[in-house]
Amino acid sequence: MRTPHRPVVAIVDAFSTARHLAPLFHAAGFDCLHVQSLTDPPALFAASFQADDFLDTVVHAGDLDATVAAIRPYAPVALLAGAESGVEMADALSEAIGVRTNGTALSAARRDKFRMIETVKAAGLPAADQVLATDLDTLLDWYGGTDRLVVLKPLRGALNDGVHFCGTAAEVRSAFETLTGRRSALGQGNDGVVAQEYLIGAEYYVNTVSMDGKHYVCDLWRTHHVRVNGVRDLLAGSQLMVRDGQEQEALVAYVSKVLDALGVANGPAHTEVKLTPDGPRLIETGARVCGAELPLLTRAALGSSQLEWTVTAYTDPDTFLANWQNHYETPRHAVCVNMIAPTGGKLIGYPRMDEIEGLESYHGRLTRVGPGQELSQTINDLTYPLLVHLVHEVEGVMMRDYMTARYLDGEGFYDVA
Repeated sequence: MRTPHRPVVAIVDAFSTARHLAPLFHAAGFDCLHVQSLTDPPALFAASFQADDFLDTVVHAGDLDATVAAIRPYAPVALLAGAESGVEMADALSEAIGVRTNGTALSAARRDKFRMIETVKAAGLPAADQVLATDLDTLLDWYGGTDRLVVLKPLRGALNDGVHFCGTAAEVRSAFETLTGRRSALGQGNDGVVAQEYLIGAEYYVNTVSMDGKHYVCDLWRTHHVRVNGVRDLLAGSQLMVRDGQEQEALVAYVSKVLDALGVANGPAHTEVKLTPDGPRLIETGARVCGAELPLLTRAALGSSQLEWTVTAYTDPDTFLANWQNHYETPRHAVCVNMIAPTGGKLIGYPRMDEIEGLESYHGRLTRVGPGQELSQTINDLTYPLLVHLVHEVEGVMMRDYMTARYLDGEGFYDVA
């Protein structure tokens, strides 16, 4: 074990976007310890891990006391979750070693999709009608005899994997049989299916960082969806919102109460909300940084992001407390364009990529499938081949380029063997 010479921050499952946290902690004068909650993390997570950013990795093998004992020699001054898979482990470890924590009392409600909604309802907040079904009869009784649109999802899902939109009893039955016979994107078995009413309205993201129950709003996003590839609501893009406005205030007020209800007192959270004709309704909250590298786009537009605010909350609480009520300014506008593959096969290349890169607001891209790799038809968060980032001082320029990218996407954008 390498002896640390600076204060240490422990990050549980520093995968996906959370891989960008350690360099920021380093810049603030802290070393980092990695804690791995799964002995064999999914390949999509393991591939993003940056081992050189950490003093060491402690692998949790099922014995919490043993993991605590392995962490204690590093004397971490803070411990937080990185990816969704690390949320409950981070709660347990931070509570055990006595640093800032969300605690374990409501830990399950921050991961279990059914318990999450029920906990929010118990706090007096409006939320979707739902049922937890471990058998088909319970599910069909809840659905009733009249066709209506509902959403089925795994109890502890992630990355929108396994989400089904169903409009008939036959579709409900098929989705239930599919979900109960498969493992989640995080490699976990599905021990139940959550069925919820389909909420009418636009979907929004609210990204926050909390310290001792005070919630700073880092960024808000309005999402855009399309009906394509057999999916009713496939995410096509996310647009950064200015901080102030009627919609924004309704979202922030509701999400702040959701975080309180779920016991998110410390650390980052990514909350997805539908703004229905009757007001905001929770889709779900993840007690970790926003995924899909979206904070990097936020940083490019605003100058800072949920990543920087997370580091500030854990390393410089006085600065956080002095600024948590401030509203962010929007010197630049931003959109993340989700490119949607219409078919699958071995990818030869993106013949129209030069047109994307030539857009006036083009800032960069996150390539998930490169030439020579297997391309899948896009049906969920796991199968987007590219995310294109657009940033510009003029919103109209950015929106023109957004529409252009949407137009270019399709059959002619992909050269597939």
